[in-house]
Amino acid sequence: MRTGACVRLRILATTDLHAHVMPWDYHANRASPSAGLARTASLIRKARAEVPGALLLDNGDFLNGSPMAEVPGGRNPVIAAMNHLGYDAATLGNHEFSHGLAALTEALADCRFPVVSSNMLRSRGATVAEDRCIAAPRLILRRELRDAAGRAHELRIGVLGFAPPQVVQWDSAALGAEMEVRDILEAARHHAAALRDEGADLVIALSHSGIAGSEPEPMMENATAALARLPGIDALVAGHTHLVFPQAGSPLQPGPAQPGIDPLAGTIHGKPVVMPGFFGSHLGVIDLDLERGEKGWRVKAATAGLRAIAARGPGGRLRALTRSDPEILALAAPAHQATRAWAGETVGRTLRPIHSFFAMVAPSAAVRLIALAQAEHVAQLLRGTPDQDLPVVSAAAPFHCGGRGGPQNYVHVAAGRLTRRHVFDLYPHPNAIAALRITGAGLADWLERAFSQFHTIGPGARDAELVDADFAPFNFDTIEGLTWEVDLSAPPRHDARGVMVNPGSRRICDLRWQGQALDPDQRFILATNTYRASGSGGFPVGRPQDLVIKGPTASRAILAGHISRLGALLPDAPPSWRFRPQPGASVTFDSAPGALGHIAELSAMRPEALELTPEGFRRFRLHL
Repeated sequence: MRTGACVRLRILATTDLHAHVMPWDYHANRASPSAGLARTASLIRKARAEVPGALLLDNGDFLNGSPMAEVPGGRNPVIAAMNHLGYDAATLGNHEFSHGLAALTEALADCRFPVVSSNMLRSRGATVAEDRCIAAPRLILRRELRDAAGRAHELRIGVLGFAPPQVVQWDSAALGAEMEVRDILEAARHHAAALRDEGADLVIALSHSGIAGSEPEPMMENATAALARLPGIDALVAGHTHLVFPQAGSPLQPGPAQPGIDPLAGTIHGKPVVMPGFFGSHLGVIDLDLERGEKGWRVKAATAGLRAIAARGPGGRLRALTRSDPEILALAAPAHQATRAWAGETVGRTLRPIHSFFAMVAPSAAVRLIALAQAEHVAQLLRGTPDQDLPVVSAAAPFHCGGRGGPQNYVHVAAGRLTRRHVFDLYPHPNAIAALRITGAGLADWLERAFSQFHTIGPGARDAELVDADFAPFNFDTIEGLTWEVDLSAPPRHDARGVMVNPGSRRICDLRWQGQALDPDQRFILATNTYRASGSGGFPVGRPQDLVIKGPTASRAILAGHISRLGALLPDAPPSWRFRPQPGASVTFDSAPGALGHIAELSAMRPEALELTPEGFRRFRLHL
């Protein structure tokens, strides 16, 4: 063994591609400067040319998430593009399981790269060593790298892959009892040690998991920081939460809950970490300078960074920083054309615009349309059952409503023809219909969970930030069939994960059904979706026996059928809920620039348009 030799290993990574191959927004039917593996491919080729022998890895959620993945027939264009680019390995994210194991197995058969999944299991053993994993639990990749003198050295690189164990809950309708899971950290301890025993010189963790606290918790969803503390792991790729790391001004700042996180250097507990955004928005680049000693290779120095395919200019407008790779464009062109044709098929018509610009701060016609479709379908399914006489109410949330998706991430459908792409825009997720028995008290608790998304705001507050950005819009359920007021002076009952933090607090006031005060003991049927009915988001779903409908019909298909039956929609949003007045108080919230043309819909709160934010959102002031 020649000691003292030094080599550089470059690791390139993507995450959360969600079937975005082309630089195209199928929802808006226009080119996108900030999405598409075709654009990222140009960065990949350049980064490979800079450092020979680079690894290219994907961190999961690559199969599903855009209309391109939903078009019937043909092979998955994402896998075709990844094969063409020569990915060295990939792991599975939670959305790989959205259509069940059979569909996943069929899709992965086309992969010309190995797939690693260390904690997603066909069956769980008494120990980690006895687990039967969905894919290989660990891999060793080999690379021949040259030192400064031109001497060749073979490097054995171990790769692990992890996904949130909550996937068996989130996708229980599609998975049934086909799959089990293992805690990320428990699986990592075993497989990292096993890789070293099998001769790995270093270990990379593909963590389809966010960056949160470093202290271990059982079955952590966002475990990347805790993973970085484990011995035997040298570099990590994070994902799942659609954030970027490293980044100046990142929300993932060091603090009491996140010690050891450096969002400028791109390290967590001294180890290099990248989180490369979503939809191909960034390429993660980790460079490891390795030195050979008596005990093998060690990391002498490391850097972690991101390369973006787009940037925001004045006014927050996005501009592309790289051209799309012509080979990927040509490869995906047939699927792209088929997707545009499928997405352009007419479903119905709308006589008014439909948008989600204000869905986080006021009743929304877009959300109500989903809720009405669910309620109609559930009522039909209940006919002839013991529950047919129970009143049906319906919970729905805005899926495209700003947040981490940016100022372009809103539903905005002009009056006129409604197509499949509009339905996909309204309902992008592959959930199925669900319904459960619930009491009036349970409905009140449901709304308390949803309306915890607002900051505490009392009388006299001036320009207070209204929405807590830690809360995801898809957890902001409103319930069609009820009316209520929201007292923002009361602290939120739940945190962003759904954990009850203020059990004595109540924001939901004057809760009514059919104009009468809601009886806490009255029984209802709540129409929702399988994701929510599984308990995801911390909503009070009750006992398993109260789940009366669990699929199989897809929620998006129900919405499309509802629109088609109506033919011509006249969408509206009756004042089902409002904020209780807080004298002298004003708040701010952000929406799309296009929201300005619909500001009259918020007239009761005397809206004022303010500046554009650096991220491109239009800021508004409301008076409570």
